[in-house]
Amino acid sequence: MKRLSALAAFMAALLLGSCEQASERPTLVIQRFFGECGAVYGNSIDIAKAESECGIITTILNRFVAENPDINVKINVVAWPGYPQLAAQIAAGDPPDLVTMHQSVISDYQARGLLSPMDALLAEANVDTKSLTLAGQRGAVKNGRYFALPWDTIGRLWHINTRLMGQAGLMANGKPILPNSPAQLLDHARRFKAATGKPYLIQAQVSAPDYLVANLYTYLMAQDAVIFPDNRHIRLNTPEARAVMQLYRTLNAEKLTTMAQDFPGATASFVNGEGGVFPTGTWMIGPYDEAAKQPAARLGGYAVVPFPRLWGKNAAFVDGHAWVVPKDTRGPSEREAIARFLGFVAKYNGDWVRTGHLPAFRTVLDAPAFKTQPHRSDIAAMAATGQQLPDFVERQSAIQGLIGEELEAAVTGIKPIDVALADAERRVNELLAQLP
Repeated sequence: MKRLSALAAFMAALLLGSCEQASERPTLVIQRFFGECGAVYGNSIDIAKAESECGIITTILNRFVAENPDINVKINVVAWPGYPQLAAQIAAGDPPDLVTMHQSVISDYQARGLLSPMDALLAEANVDTKSLTLAGQRGAVKNGRYFALPWDTIGRLWHINTRLMGQAGLMANGKPILPNSPAQLLDHARRFKAATGKPYLIQAQVSAPDYLVANLYTYLMAQDAVIFPDNRHIRLNTPEARAVMQLYRTLNAEKLTTMAQDFPGATASFVNGEGGVFPTGTWMIGPYDEAAKQPAARLGGYAVVPFPRLWGKNAAFVDGHAWVVPKDTRGPSEREAIARFLGFVAKYNGDWVRTGHLPAFRTVLDAPAFKTQPHRSDIAAMAATGQQLPDFVERQSAIQGLIGEELEAAVTGIKPIDVALADAERRVNELLAQLP
């Protein structure tokens, strides 16, 4: 009996030791959007062969899991953009360890103390913040500290049908001739329509409030206009803003642009060769470049460039994706796991930007592997000229929605421009006044 008791005690001690050893394996919960594509990439670790946002991020995470067996990695894939789920997790006291987040959203969480500062974590991950692009730094720094690892820069570009531009005499040395003033843009648009019978611009002006807002922000930033003088007020009813909106009102009034189209309709128009320029995102470079290469493509030739400088200096209103760390109590092993992941994903930033986005690191931006990708050299300047709203501006998505409704009314003639801008200013200030 004593021998059996001793054996039982030994087995119990062995099991207890095993449990303690297993508990030393840190758990890392990674939460991301970008879609679900496990059926195609669920077992792949070949990052170089992956395509699309979903494919590339899935393969990167698969590889991290494979190369770090000492970390218990749990991956949550959430429906875009994932913020309702994150808010519920934070409220329940069970946030993930790492989360994909748009840089324009970071202030909403940082201002409430819901994100961990990451300066020390980035240093532990051997991420040199000085190697980040200017646009990447602007997106990740809030109140003087890093609250994210920037992952890319995204923004709107001029996607151009070069075949139609050639018909209008707006090509030189194989490149589109871009306007350098509002008057010249209208002149180009009128010449284009007279020569081709088609609108110069293709625009998604329906159910896309962010479209006109991004245009307005871009050209206000180009003039160094102060859009948000403080965290409770916006300044829109200004001569600079009225001039920008008058340009877009004239384009609509003279039918130099497509009318009443949403994003799918505008995309179909561009691919089918129904206009000259479609201002839309970095993420459409791949699809449009591929469409232009198809046999008998209606798109014809294709080029893409940052927004032309119509006022002031070269500028672009941009956003970006980033990795953030929700605030929570974590031990040294969990912290080390987070730092290891940050260093790992930073190493694959060059693969990530095959999506069409601009890299967050200057070394990737300057690398031949990036520059030799289609059209990347043509848009690289946006990594320096890209600007975001001040880091104290919260509820940026909601603000875009309010402004976008008023700008749509202005450019379509439903409201006078000054009335629409005044209404937009009032509505945003009322929203900001309600913030804690």
